[in-house]
Amino acid sequence: MKELISIPNETIISRIFYIRGKKVMFDSDLAKMYGVETKNLNKAVKRNIDRFPNDFMFQLNKLEAYNLRFQIGTSSLDERSRFQIGTLNRGQNIKYLPYVFTEEGVAMLSSVLNSKKAIQVNIQIIRTFKKLREILSENKKLAERLEKLEKKYDSKISVIFDVLKSLMTDKSKPKSEIGFKIK
Repeated sequence: MKELISIPNETIISRIFYIRGKKVMFDSDLAKMYGVETKNLNKAVKRNIDRFPNDFMFQLNKLEAYNLRFQIGTSSLDERSRFQIGTLNRGQNIKYLPYVFTEEGVAMLSSVLNSKKAIQVNIQIIRTFKKLREILSENKKLAERLEKLEKKYDSKISVIFDVLKSLMTDKSKPKSEIGFKIK
């Protein structure tokens, strides 16, 4: 019987970041999900570097890593990991710049990491990426439909407002005074 590993989709989605115009996951996050150390994950990748072109995996530069440290906050991923997304103590520097993996890179990791857990986690991550794409696609379709409705009905609604304004300021009839007139 297969033992299924379950990571909540929300956990996976919260670990997907948008960097250099791509949705990516950090090496340290993936390593934690796979149950391996970040350095071992990176060693396996470097042994098979031909499988990871720049559109599958890339290393952050110092500026990106520094900026992300403050944008993401103080959520320490793992005490053992080399790079922790969070605020470092005074005098500490980022010793190793993190690698990030695109969806294709995550899929390729399953061929590099030969454990049942890694394969199961990969399947779950790929399904989450797919679900995220579907959600974004649906939101895009909904936005397009709203825009079409606005264009279609915008002129009709403005006509209604014009009529209401003219009714409020109609001066065609002379207004009679209210009350008694003393002559």
